Amino acid sequence: MSAPEVVNFSSTSAVGTIVVRTSERQLYLVLNGGTALRYPVGVGRAGREWSGMSSIAEKFIAPHWAPPAEIRREHPNLPALILSGSPDNPMGAAALTLAGGPYAIHGTNDPSSIGGYVSYGCIRMLNADIADLYARVGKGTPVLVEH
Repeated sequence: MSAPEVVNFSSTSAVGTIVVRTSERQLYLVLNGGTALRYPVGVGRAGREWSGMSSIAEKFIAPHWAPPAEIRREHPNLPALILSGSPDNPMGAAALTLAGGPYAIHGTNDPSSIGGYVSYGCIRMLNADIADLYARVGKGTPVLVEH
């Protein structure tokens, strides 16, 4: 299991903020002294990307997944609920849902998707990385998504 990398990080965000830089396909957890933990991520594909400020609304270990209406319209054969542990469940080991919208920071059962423009707007992480981040942050943690 690899640990996140501590890197120099220039930002006006407060310590403890999660910053996602979609153009870099990296997630940063801001630390003291101009540093951050850096994790590689998969981000929204063309037409699905977004930016803005949010916060962690809820935390889930091994979540079930209920595909949003938009995804079910595009994939009508998807069931209304995919149980935790299913290879068809894209949420992976854990999920941090974001306030004010349908998005989450979550694990993945497809590690090859990390580093790409791959999702419907969610931020995908390796399962080991989402487990590490999950343990470090709480509900209400600020999340800034920028291009």
